[in-house]
Amino acid sequence: MAAVVPEVALAPVGERALALAREYAVAPHQLRPGNELTLLRAGGETFPAMLAAIAAARRSIILETYILENDRTGARFAAALRERARAGVTVRLMYDGVGGFGVDDAYVAALRSDGVQVLVYHPVAPWRRRFHLTRRDHRKILVVDDVVGFAGGLNIGDDYAALVDGGRGWHDMHCQVRGPVVIDLARLFRRVWINEGGPPYPIPSGRSGRGDGAPRQPPAPGMALARIVDNRKYRKRRAIRRAYLRAINRAERTIHLENAYFLPDLGLAAALTRAVKRGVAVRVIVPGDSDVTAVHYASLWAHRTLVKHGIQILHWLGSMMHAKTAVIDGAWSTVGSYNLDNVSLLYNL
Repeated sequence: MAAVVPEVALAPVGERALALAREYAVAPHQLRPGNELTLLRAGGETFPAMLAAIAAARRSIILETYILENDRTGARFAAALRERARAGVTVRLMYDGVGGFGVDDAYVAALRSDGVQVLVYHPVAPWRRRFHLTRRDHRKILVVDDVVGFAGGLNIGDDYAALVDGGRGWHDMHCQVRGPVVIDLARLFRRVWINEGGPPYPIPSGRSGRGDGAPRQPPAPGMALARIVDNRKYRKRRAIRRAYLRAINRAERTIHLENAYFLPDLGLAAALTRAVKRGVAVRVIVPGDSDVTAVHYASLWAHRTLVKHGIQILHWLGSMMHAKTAVIDGAWSTVGSYNLDNVSLLYNL
């Protein structure tokens, strides 16, 4: 994660799954069984699924995003959240102060007037105590009724919406989850919400699937072992990197990466190079033309060295490629908001 990253061994729960978990996962004992995962491609699949989940909410909605735009997509989500808040659903929205810098006061006021609780993570306000410009909330989390959750790379804005919906059609990946890890997503949100001064509320309960004392929901019929990995605490800032390294170092056949800002540190680059020497096919998809010019030129320089060591770098043509995914040996995968660069490693949630 958060950056949320579901670390997933996609295999039926049983001896085969446990064997894969022990082989590829950095902490197999922390993998939760019984999850149902649905991969969502770009805004054309992700936004309708998220909006449908919001519309079906009966008790609670939490939405955390890095970028929140006051555009057509932002208006659709605001309208959905406001409607549920008016219906009595508890709605909490948290967005980053830099990523949501363009959101105007009227947009937020309309949300609050209908009962949506809104919190800005690290507002751009140098005069404030504990002001942090570089520490940003790069996570993308939606949890509805503590039963269905979403995590991945898509922000809330027209850049990610499908062309047919008036968006720019950026390529990205998201994941819908049902099962035990949904509570983990909800707890991640709650910790940051309260730490940033949001009104406290009960801890989501893993026993009932919710924290409101409602009857226990039947478990999702999922067959995936999954773990939510986050780097919120300073001592855990390398947790996602360690998950990547473990799987990369155990790869036997293929390593497939999609990463929007692929500037791996020396340790990651060395691990990929060793994998090539073991006979592993390492393929990395990066944007053909990055939305961040400095990253684009830095990547051109860095990738030349990787290519010389046998790592295949493929450039995504067309719209911006914003995904952060990996599949290793067809057994371990990750979908999240974590870029393989020092910004995600050192500064971003």
